[in-house]
Amino acid sequence: MRATTRQLWEERDRHEGDRKRLHTVVREVVDGNTVIYPGSFVDIAPSFVFPSVTYIDTDKRTPSFFADEEGITEIIASEGGSPTAEVRFIHGDYQADLGLAPESFDLLVSLYAGFVAKYCTYYLRVGGILLAAPSHGDVAMASIDPRYRLVSVIESRSGNYRIKTTELDSYLVPKSEVEITPAMLQERRRGIAYTRSPFGYLFQRVN
Repeated sequence: MRATTRQLWEERDRHEGDRKRLHTVVREVVDGNTVIYPGSFVDIAPSFVFPSVTYIDTDKRTPSFFADEEGITEIIASEGGSPTAEVRFIHGDYQADLGLAPESFDLLVSLYAGFVAKYCTYYLRVGGILLAAPSHGDVAMASIDPRYRLVSVIESRSGNYRIKTTELDSYLVPKSEVEITPAMLQERRRGIAYTRSPFGYLFQRVN
């Protein structure tokens, strides 16, 4: 493994094992094996539990990281992932045409990279799952997108995650009265303050 590969991964995994625990619980919900992760940087944790992941990022450090195939394989194997896991990397802007087949992925990951779902739902199959964190507005955007419905939330406690599928109507309730529109979210470029704040949300694409 290249020294820079190890350094970048250790910086990304500074809360050791956290991302693996997250994707392990997400795996329980996703019926399928293919993942697309726009704005991934070097977070290869989905490959610890999913056999095929496509990563997308514009950072100039990412091409050399993903080019270290032996190093990537070593990291995945050390975390219990398959040594034959398929890892694909696209160095580019997820808002542009990525040259990927429509509806060809089972999971779309949107953590801290902006309005991923707006540009990449095209690649998620109907019935597939969107994993979204609330910080950059993608949760709010998905909540008003007729292509999605909320199917569960992810709660975090003491570094552990669990899926919750009950009382979903008590989530996505703004703390203050506000009309949520795509234009408003694009202008704010941040999430909505809700009365309940789980770590993440899982939406299913319904059409």
